[in-house]
Amino acid sequence: MSDPTHRDHPVADYVTAIGEHGQLIDVREPTEVAAGTLPGAINIPLGELPQRLHELDRSRTVVLLCRSGGRSGKAAEFLVTEGFDDVVNLSGGMLAYAEHD
Repeated sequence: MSDPTHRDHPVADYVTAIGEHGQLIDVREPTEVAAGTLPGAINIPLGELPQRLHELDRSRTVVLLCRSGGRSGKAAEFLVTEGFDDVVNLSGGMLAYAEHD
C-alpha cells in the first residue's frame, strides 16, 4: 500500500476542487490575504496550522491556497501526515489565478 498523499489541482478551476462540501484554506500571512483571496477562503497562516488543526473538518475536502503553491504544498503534506484523507493543493496559487483572471 502506498503512502497517503495530497493531489494538485489547477487554481483556475478551484471551484471544482472545493466541490459542494470542501473547505478552502489560504495559508498566506494576513497582510498577503488583505490584498485579496478567493471567495470563501479562511485564512490560517502556514505557521499557525499545527495549532489550528481543530478548525478543520477531517470529513471534508481541504483545499489549500497560497501565493505560488509552495506553502500550500507544504501545508498539504503536513495535513496528510496528520491523518487528513482528502487534501488538495491549488497549483500556482494566487499568482497563477491572477494570470487566469
